[in-house]
This record gives sequence, structure tokens and C-alpha cells, in this order.
Amino acid sequence: MAAMTVLCCVGFAAVNVVFAIGDRFAEGAYPEYAAGLEVMNWLVVVLKLLGAALVVLSVARPLRFPAPGAVAVALWAAFSTVAVYAAGNVAHVAAMATGLAGEAADIDAAGIAYVAFFLLMSAGLGTLALSHTRRHRIRPRTAVLGALGAPFILSGILAAAPALLTALGIMPPV
Repeated sequence: MAAMTVLCCVGFAAVNVVFAIGDRFAEGAYPEYAAGLEVMNWLVVVLKLLGAALVVLSVARPLRFPAPGAVAVALWAAFSTVAVYAAGNVAHVAAMATGLAGEAADIDAAGIAYVAFFLLMSAGLGTLALSHTRRHRIRPRTAVLGALGAPFILSGILAAAPALLTALGIMPPV
């Protein structure tokens, strides 16, 4: 499970690196946002690589630093963040399928694969978080503390970072 999760994290980070190398954002639908999207893209690369490192730490022999409790908090935060994101994707597909948002005809194999990928990542991170917590006999409140980090992580990525980039003049106002 750990190897698959690391591969997913690194592989998905590689997709973002290809986006950066290919200058995808400058040629996209919103070229005025290219600089801000590029910064966000690299932020996501760093987060995905940190996720891969976290997975490796979760299965490595116990280290003094970082402490197993800190790894557990980070694992639960990563799991809950990806799980909330995956649940949102599932809800979006369901809304499209029922006609509540978008068109059912817009659901394609690539979209389904994307949703499935995040469900798989969520399952991998959840399994590793649970295993690590049990193996190191970490209290359940650690899992709760980590899981509570999901809204902060998602709001930081989806709202705070773009707002900061706008305030710094890197992205135009919406």
C-alpha cells in the first residue's frame, strides 16, 4: 500500500512538473492568470512530494525525529484532506449525472479516472494512517487532531494562497 501511495504522489507531482515545463498555463484559457497558476502549480508539486515523504516516514523504522505522533497527525491530515477532496469530486460527478450541475454528457473516462485516482489515494493514505497509529499505539485524539486539519489545508490551497497571490499582484483580481 505504501509503495502504491508513494508512486501516486510522485507520479501526480510529475504531471504538474510537465505542466510547468510545457508552459500550459500561459497558453490556457486564462493567460492573465498564468503567473499565479504557475506558483500554485509548484505549491501543489511540493505538497505532493511532502505526501510521498510522509508515506515513507510512516513505514520507516521508528525515528526520533519526526516523532511517530507528529507523523500520525500529518498522515491523518493528509488522509482527511484527500478524502474531503475526493468526496467533493464524487458529489460533483453525481450532480452532473443527475443534471443538478452541468451535463451528464460531460462525464467522460478521464473525469471518472480522476475521481477514482483520488478515491484510491484516499484509501491508501487512510490505510497507512490507521496502520501507523495502531503500530505506534498513538491515542485516537491524534487522529482527530489530524483530521481537523483538512479544512485548514484545503482552504489554504483553494482560497488563502490565491488571495495572497492576488494581494501580491501575481494574479489579477477575480
